[in-house]
Amino acid sequence: CLFLGQIMILDLKKISLREVNSKLQNIDIKKNYRNYKIINPQGNHAICAGLKDDINVNIEGHTGYYCGGMNQNAKVIVNGNVGTGVAENMMSGVVHVKGNASQSAGATGHGGLLIIDGNASSRCGISMKGIDIVVKGSVGHMSGFMSQAGTILVCGDAGEALGDSLYETEIYVKGNVKSLGADCIEKKLETKHLNKIKDLLNKSGIKNLKPNHFKRFGSARKLYNFKVDNA
Repeated sequence: CLFLGQIMILDLKKISLREVNSKLQNIDIKKNYRNYKIINPQGNHAICAGLKDDINVNIEGHTGYYCGGMNQNAKVIVNGNVGTGVAENMMSGVVHVKGNASQSAGATGHGGLLIIDGNASSRCGISMKGIDIVVKGSVGHMSGFMSQAGTILVCGDAGEALGDSLYETEIYVKGNVKSLGADCIEKKLETKHLNKIKDLLNKSGIKNLKPNHFKRFGSARKLYNFKVDNA
């Protein structure tokens, strides 16, 4: 480990991923190290998984699967692209991807904020349970599939079957939606929704868009109860 001012440098060419994650998962409170930089990530999987302290981690490069998974409290910035399942099952904190994300970004997330500056692939936000996801580009097909709570804000377009079988997740899209999934419908934008969009735009540093530029999509609630005609 090296130090650059108050920043601890972790080089994945010199120390193992297990050692890096162990150090970040077991912060020395007495030394109060709060700022970290990971260099040479080289597409490794599960970088910064399971963090639980209020720390800042900058990853300089691309990562593989499940980067920032199960995050609690930490702020993780990825200066590159990420593989499948970034911020999967995140509880709190912030994961900010400066590039593009592969499929299942933010899957099953319970809380916190995931920001993707580029595009997200298919199944963004599937089965999410309270996380907020902001995608400054577009999302692929089946995004929001079976999502239960939280918010997806898409500044670009959305692919096929958006919000298929979703529950109470709110989805906002500025661009075009190729098709809506089962039980997903367009809904009216009310003041509380405009306020939520404004809050997410501010938190994500988006200044050139207004809340009323977006359309709102949510559940028609026709799949909540069993109907014999569907059997």
